[in-house]
Amino acid sequence: MSRILLGVSGGIAAYKALELVRLATADGHAVRVVQTPASQRFVGAASFAALTGAPVLVSEFERDPARGAFPDQPPPEHDPLSHLELVANADVYVVAPASANTIAKLAAGLADNLLSSCALAATCPLVVAPAMNNHMYEHPATQANLEKLRERGAIVVEPDVGRLASKGEEGIGRLADPARILAACVLVLAERAEPPSVAGLSTAGSGAGTSDAGHLRGLKVLVTAGGTREPIDSVRFVGNSSSGRMGFALARAARERGAEVTLVAANVALAPPPGAALRAVVTAAELKAACEREFPSCDVLLMAAAVADFTPAAPAEGKIKKSTRERLELVLEPTADVLAGLAEHRRDGQTLVGFAAEHGEQALEHARGKLTAKRLDAIVVNDISRSDIGFDVDANEVTILTATAASNGGPPGAAGHEPAARIAERHVPRATKAQVAEAILDSVESLRESS
Repeated sequence: MSRILLGVSGGIAAYKALELVRLATADGHAVRVVQTPASQRFVGAASFAALTGAPVLVSEFERDPARGAFPDQPPPEHDPLSHLELVANADVYVVAPASANTIAKLAAGLADNLLSSCALAATCPLVVAPAMNNHMYEHPATQANLEKLRERGAIVVEPDVGRLASKGEEGIGRLADPARILAACVLVLAERAEPPSVAGLSTAGSGAGTSDAGHLRGLKVLVTAGGTREPIDSVRFVGNSSSGRMGFALARAARERGAEVTLVAANVALAPPPGAALRAVVTAAELKAACEREFPSCDVLLMAAAVADFTPAAPAEGKIKKSTRERLELVLEPTADVLAGLAEHRRDGQTLVGFAAEHGEQALEHARGKLTAKRLDAIVVNDISRSDIGFDVDANEVTILTATAASNGGPPGAAGHEPAARIAERHVPRATKAQVAEAILDSVESLRESS
């Protein structure tokens, strides 16, 4: 396994760094920790030392009892400069949480404490996981500093959206889940270990719940997520309840398996997975156009977005005034079937996965019809009549229908081939959407291996 140097800066999210250390050490990584003085107001050095089995350093002037060695190394015979020896031994340096102040220091190249000195001296990859109030995160100065770090090659693990430290405040700025931070570190480590000619990354042992990671290495995966909005006027729209969580979980899991991921997101208020190329859209027409641009070069399509079936025929240019009419009648016209249109132009070697939000007892029957009619390789079915799974919740329960290869060879439904004669079912019991995403990608890998 690898050696991870963890820098912990000041902020309430510092307590989550303990979980990051726990996950990393459980996966067999050797971990050392450096803290800023401010971070010790939230988590003491003794907690990190207990989990890592190694001394924790706060100042570049204090003596390191381990003399810069990680728990899996014998210490050198001499006393080296701690901030130089630690990063020289580290395979990756992750700063989590990274406060706005620390991010500014890293961007400016300051070295006024041990954490920032280590960053300036590091030749290993740098992973930065911001955590702060949403107003601080969204401030142009913070965004400019993060962009500067990205330009220098740092990996930024985008924060999550949700409740913040201040009572009653919500928004972007929550420290990313520790498993996601560790997965980003392992991706970077895998990239360093791969020969330059091999594209993609692996997350084996990331602790993020993945199966044998890296099996999508070198593939291009196109994921759609969220729900489209069809304008009635300049402020109102016809929409649906999709939060985009399932699609974002798929994008993150595909990225962690080594894929090059493009994410077409319709009206999603979530932080995109690190490393995924984001294409933001609003309407079904915009989603269709984005998919048509990206589809020819992709190897796998995961069509998780909830695309509107109908759109207002004549949306008003301005805002419709309530005072001008007693009632409002809408004339709706059907939108194009994006997935069916893409399937008509599929090439050999592509894998197409649809999603069906069905209601009630006939859910599987309806989904089987879609699988065959649209010439898909698989379709993921969930029952939206249940309130505990599906839209805008963290859990899901699905059935994955897969079309087996036809006797004349080639992927089911591919150009020049007949649709598959048999449909296999795999039920995935209620689980987090991250876990469901892993099951779906397992099915994708199985389909590609058997084609």
